[in-house]
Amino acid sequence: MHLRKSKVLERIKRGETALCTKLNLADPRAAEIAAMCGVDCIWIDMEHVPSDYIDLENMIRAAKLYDVDVLTRVSKGSYNDFIKPLEADSTGIMVPHLMSLEEAKKIVYFTKFHPIGRRPIDGGNADAKFCMVDTADYIKEANEERFVIVQIEDPEPMAELEEICALPGIDMIFFGPADFSQGIGNPAEVFNEETLKARRLVAETARKHGKMAGTVGGTANFKALEEEGFNFISVGADVVALSAYFKDIVNQIKG
Repeated sequence: MHLRKSKVLERIKRGETALCTKLNLADPRAAEIAAMCGVDCIWIDMEHVPSDYIDLENMIRAAKLYDVDVLTRVSKGSYNDFIKPLEADSTGIMVPHLMSLEEAKKIVYFTKFHPIGRRPIDGGNADAKFCMVDTADYIKEANEERFVIVQIEDPEPMAELEEICALPGIDMIFFGPADFSQGIGNPAEVFNEETLKARRLVAETARKHGKMAGTVGGTANFKALEEEGFNFISVGADVVALSAYFKDIVNQIKG
C-alpha cells in the first residue's frame, strides 16, 4: 500500500493553479459538499476554530471520498500540533505567523522525515493506512506527497524572505494580507500599496526558488493573482456562503 497522492501537487506540477476553499464549521458534511463541488483542496482551521482532532479526521475522510486534498492550518504550539494533522492524513499543514528563518528551520525539522528533517515516526495512523504502508515507503512518500506551508503575514520575516523561500522542506509560502496590513499599522486595508508590494514579492521570491506560492483571493482577482505568480489560491468560506444565502432569502421575502 501507498500514501494517497496529493491532488494539489499533481495539479501544480502540470503548471496549473490549485483552487482551495476554507471551512470554519467542523462538520464533515460541509467538507463533503465542498469536495463534491470540485475544489482541489479544503482548508480546515485549527488556529482560530475550536475544532478537535476527531472533527479533523472525519472531515479528511469526507474529502478523501472525492479525492480532494485537505490543508490544516495548525495551532502554533509544540511539534505535536504540527504532526497530528499529518497523521490524520491531512495532505498539508500551514503554520501561521512565521517570524524568522530560524523558526522555519525548526518547522522543517519536525515535519519532514530523514534526510530533510527528523519528524517522529509512527505509521499506525490514517496517513500510513494504520501500519499497512511499509515504513521506508511511508517516510519517502510523506516527504514527496505531503506539503508544509508557512504563512508570511507579518512584516518581521520579510527581511529573511529570500532565505526562507530557499529553505529545503518548506513547500509553499502563503501570504496573509489581513494580518500583514495590521502589522504595518493599516489593519484590514489589504489593498494598501505596502501590502500589495509585499504580496507580489512573496510570490516572486517563492517561485524563484521553486516553491509554491499561495494566498487568499476571490473570483474577481483570481486571474490577477495567477499573473503575479500565485499557483495556490483560496477562495471563499462556508460561513460566508451560508450568511450570503440566508441574507438573500430574507431580503427577497422581507424586502
